Amino acid sequence: MRAVTVQHGRLAVADLPAPRPGAGQLLVQVGRCGICGSDLHARRHADDLADVLELCGYPRYMRSDQSVVMGHEIYGVVADHGPWSTRRIAVGTPVVTVPLVRRGRTVDGIGLSADASGGYAEQVVVQEALTIPVPGGLAPDLAALTEPMAVGWHAVARSEITRKDVAIVMGCGPVGLAVIAVLRARGVETIVASDFSAGRRALAARVGAHVVVDPAVASPWEAAAGHGEMATMPDSYNAGIDLIESLEKLPIPWWTAWRGLDRVGVTDAKRPVVFECVGVPGMIDGILASAPLHTRVVVVGVCMGADAIRPSLAINKELDLRFVVGYTPLEFRDTLHALADGKLDAAALVTGRVGLAGVDRAFTALADPEAHAKVLIDPSIAGVDLIAV
Repeated sequence: MRAVTVQHGRLAVADLPAPRPGAGQLLVQVGRCGICGSDLHARRHADDLADVLELCGYPRYMRSDQSVVMGHEIYGVVADHGPWSTRRIAVGTPVVTVPLVRRGRTVDGIGLSADASGGYAEQVVVQEALTIPVPGGLAPDLAALTEPMAVGWHAVARSEITRKDVAIVMGCGPVGLAVIAVLRARGVETIVASDFSAGRRALAARVGAHVVVDPAVASPWEAAAGHGEMATMPDSYNAGIDLIESLEKLPIPWWTAWRGLDRVGVTDAKRPVVFECVGVPGMIDGILASAPLHTRVVVVGVCMGADAIRPSLAINKELDLRFVVGYTPLEFRDTLHALADGKLDAAALVTGRVGLAGVDRAFTALADPEAHAKVLIDPSIAGVDLIAV
């Protein structure tokens, strides 16, 4: 079986033994596999992330000295069943999968561990219970986006955003674009997207952003202003005094009236919901410094190194800081069907396809935000050329 391995940062095409599915597993013939930003990071910084995940109780993340087949954004066709599988998915069925495999009670991330080879290959072993048939008519390129789009689906769900809230998306790489597309599908009425790249801003508009901003020349905070948010601490103090003075005109105690307003949500703070999708040092602290009072900040971008924030900023502004990762199997399933039903428009994300021999070239191209957003590996493509779509 042909596959792409990484070791000490070097990508190489190799002939490997064909994988065999174990108990409760399936063998999938890979049709597409997306190149994820985490793959780009893992190529150069696997050891740093492995150290972090070991603190989280997972000691089997890939290390730089190991030979690993990456790739976890997988679309393919069922080729075989492992022993004791239910065989509920017939051979030949197009599928996508949550990229985890289990042996006993040991679970590994597909394409993220030397113990679970990934989709940069002609074949891959997946967990039957986590594998979902692709609804008829959904194109392979779109089906392959299920995994990265599910990341956006989960981030938006964790944000608890409403249609009337203002969304600000910082960073319009694949993760930011996924968040924007899901926000639009959820009916959020004001979506502001910010990115230095003109190409990424154009993609953000295509997938659903109402306003796009180049932060080098304009402020995303100004673009999102005017929806009742409070910019400063004195704004909040004055609002409280103004409310009491108004309520004192009523024939009931002001505190009784205030409690009534609380119950119906009138006193709820108006604030934007910010999605940090960049993942570089200083980004979170910069958001804390610029955000209006009561802003909810959802951190989706993965900063690979140490970072520093000023907690006093978040405290004095009463900011809500949330970190998110991955998705649930249900969110993964719902993302797939939203793509199939046309409720989630992600076609603009796919900007290129490449064969196994061209993966190294694709990694280089993805370093330029003006060149590509999402490149899909198609093992049937010969040669090293990166094909624009």
